[in-house]
Amino acid sequence: MSGAKVACVQLNAGSDLPANLHAAAEAVRRAAGDGAQFILLPEYAVLLDGSGRVMREHSPPEADHPAIPLFSDLARETGAWILVGSITVRLDGDLMANRSLLFSAAGDIVARYDKIHMFDVTLPSGKAIRESSAYQPGDRLVLADTPWGKLGMTVCYDLRFPQLYRALAQAGAELLAIPASFQRETGKAHWHPLVRARAIENLAYVLAPAMCGDHQNNRQTYGHSLIVDPWGEVLADGGEAPGLAVAEIDPARVGKARGMIPSLAHDRPFRL
Repeated sequence: MSGAKVACVQLNAGSDLPANLHAAAEAVRRAAGDGAQFILLPEYAVLLDGSGRVMREHSPPEADHPAIPLFSDLARETGAWILVGSITVRLDGDLMANRSLLFSAAGDIVARYDKIHMFDVTLPSGKAIRESSAYQPGDRLVLADTPWGKLGMTVCYDLRFPQLYRALAQAGAELLAIPASFQRETGKAHWHPLVRARAIENLAYVLAPAMCGDHQNNRQTYGHSLIVDPWGEVLADGGEAPGLAVAEIDPARVGKARGMIPSLAHDRPFRL
């Protein structure tokens, strides 16, 4: 299995869906122009507003979502695989799904993942976010085949639940996707160590495209898209502004790391 050039796209999306779609498309084309074969976008890739009402009003059902034909066409145009970290799609009733989509180079959707863990928290500033009031959580793990190995699909707050990644790795995942719109308040303290920990614990590449900057209705995201190798080394960091984090990955390094430290096979039962 050969290596690949991977690009994590860092965006600053707002509540203008057409403008966000244009910015995401231009970033994908720029990444492909740099030679990226696998291009990943962050959570809320084409719409991010701190208001649940605004998100609902601009989130059509998947069958009608303008992001689907756009990224399908972009995959065919560029010849790259594209992970759309997430789009928000309306379900029956008032709730949405926070859905990650993987497109093959042929433009086909080959995997869908609905974010499992809802971000219901109170930040250090006192600001409360209740994702479960607007979104229906997913209930299943998703593992997808790519030309560079099996990809475990997760989204943002999932990062804080290591058992999810353990299950994906033990099911064969060699790449772990963690598209995010990580809050700036918590990102400064937790983003880098948590992303590196998921790579080290599972001896897998972690590909973590992130949203950055200020957004409508009092939402701030941390940025710092990361590509981390199976030994925990940060290969690329997107910083705080829109742009690309690019690195070469070598699937053989996963097998080498797991051969040296076969911890995925060493789990033992224990009692409290």
